[in-house]
Amino acid sequence: MPEIDRDVAAASARLTWPHFLEDVATRFGERTALRSGDDSWSYADLLSGARRVAKGLIAAGVGKGARVGVWMANRPEWVTAAFGASMTGAVVVPVNTFATADERDYILRHGDVSTLLLQRELAGHAFLEELLAGHPGLRSTGPRGLRSEALPQLRRIYCLGLEEGRGAVESWARLQERGAGESDALLDACIAEVTPADEGVVIYTSGTTARPKGVIHRQRSAVLQSWRFAELMGLASTDVVYTAQPFFWTAGIAMSLGATLAAGATLVVDPTFDPERALRRIEGERVTTLHAWPHQEKSMAEHPAAAECDLSSLRHLEFGSPLAARVPLTEDTWGIHGSYGLSETFTLATALPADAPAELRHTTNGPPLPGNEVRILDPITGSRLPAGEKGEIAVRGPTLMIGYAKVDPEQVFDADGFFHTQDAGWLDADGRLHWKGRLSHVIKTGGANVSPLEIEGALADYPGLEAAHAVGVPHPTLGEAIVLCTVATGDGMALEEEAIRIHLKARLASYKLPRFVLPLAPEEVPYTGTQKVQPQPLREKALAALEAAHIEIAGHTYGT
Repeated sequence: MPEIDRDVAAASARLTWPHFLEDVATRFGERTALRSGDDSWSYADLLSGARRVAKGLIAAGVGKGARVGVWMANRPEWVTAAFGASMTGAVVVPVNTFATADERDYILRHGDVSTLLLQRELAGHAFLEELLAGHPGLRSTGPRGLRSEALPQLRRIYCLGLEEGRGAVESWARLQERGAGESDALLDACIAEVTPADEGVVIYTSGTTARPKGVIHRQRSAVLQSWRFAELMGLASTDVVYTAQPFFWTAGIAMSLGATLAAGATLVVDPTFDPERALRRIEGERVTTLHAWPHQEKSMAEHPAAAECDLSSLRHLEFGSPLAARVPLTEDTWGIHGSYGLSETFTLATALPADAPAELRHTTNGPPLPGNEVRILDPITGSRLPAGEKGEIAVRGPTLMIGYAKVDPEQVFDADGFFHTQDAGWLDADGRLHWKGRLSHVIKTGGANVSPLEIEGALADYPGLEAAHAVGVPHPTLGEAIVLCTVATGDGMALEEEAIRIHLKARLASYKLPRFVLPLAPEEVPYTGTQKVQPQPLREKALAALEAAHIEIAGHTYGT
């Protein structure tokens, strides 16, 4: 792939989702862009599909700045829905397919979603029925009468897999029919008004608060990071990429989808992750590049099918992956872990090329990407620290978010426009970042951020519970495993672990559920002098309990 002149790219008016799809479709045309099940979509197919969606949205009254929710798994229609919405100038709001009903409604309401595009069901979850059950009024009104106090901005719903309309919900075919009368000239005029500086996508991700934050990104963020990832990973048009990363988070959008399209390669997707199916896909599609979380790679490596599948096509895989021995990889020549980023920077803020020397990749997180600036600040005074001193990482650059939805910018950025990440680290004499973990208490598990406050808040009305404190303990494949420390009320009422799990399961997404519940006496909870819980001593206590009892979590037994 040719070297990218980033100075030219940064100033280019084509750093928008609509122009990005046009550019890759023009360049790669009939090459296979996406394979899902037995279906293949070319680059030209994705472009024409996105234009059909865009015309339907225009006919439905969607205009620039409107929020369009996309509640689908990794599939071709997610791509055409997201790019089609962007062609109208709308802002895409991906909805987490793991979300509970409460979390889904929060995203739709807080994200001011006016049009929702969803699939009918996924892996036993009846998305449409769940939506109608939570909002019965949607059954009794027609599409043009959609009014909901619970979802006050919502005006249109289109459902993939629905044959005929259901109350306020219209079929996917109806969306396509609506757009049939719209002209290419009008759509092209809409696309021309989308600029790199416009709002492009709102990513909902758990942070330090009990509710997920809506991270607002410009159009240019996803496009810049797509081109960057393609170059950093060394992707070529001959590559075949398999991803288990969902498109509703930034890594799935930029590293998996965007980078593959930027390189003219082929992306293989499944709606849900299954280790045996993934192994069969790698073998059958001759996959060269794998994007999966460490615990997913571990489940693949340990599956009986791994011994019989030919995985020798894999070239782009971390040498430390549990799958490496199954390929087998003999040298550590490629890896993307020499990087640092977060949702607020649309993934990467610093990075080394994937083919950089292994020693650098394993000991640093790379230099700031072009246009980015990284400062290390004293977390107490905010003063800038010199190279070699550890402090809080602050970032600024072209892919930094516009801000958080419905949060004043002065609460997010400092006077110089830097975002304080609440991550700890330091810069070496060569300007490379060394990330040293979180300053805040967010739990990072299985590739996702989980707020302890959200878990604790879900237990606010639980009988017999005096206090609950969620912490993350180190785990070799998950990153961190969630442990819930509980304190019973003074009446001595017993707290049953399984009952707590059932209570939380009805309120939280599955990846937010504790892997272990640790009962503590009140005096066992460590507090500061001002009666604030001390997270680090609590983590150490939880880890010691796991090790003493030899508790097994996701294939790892503590204390052995």
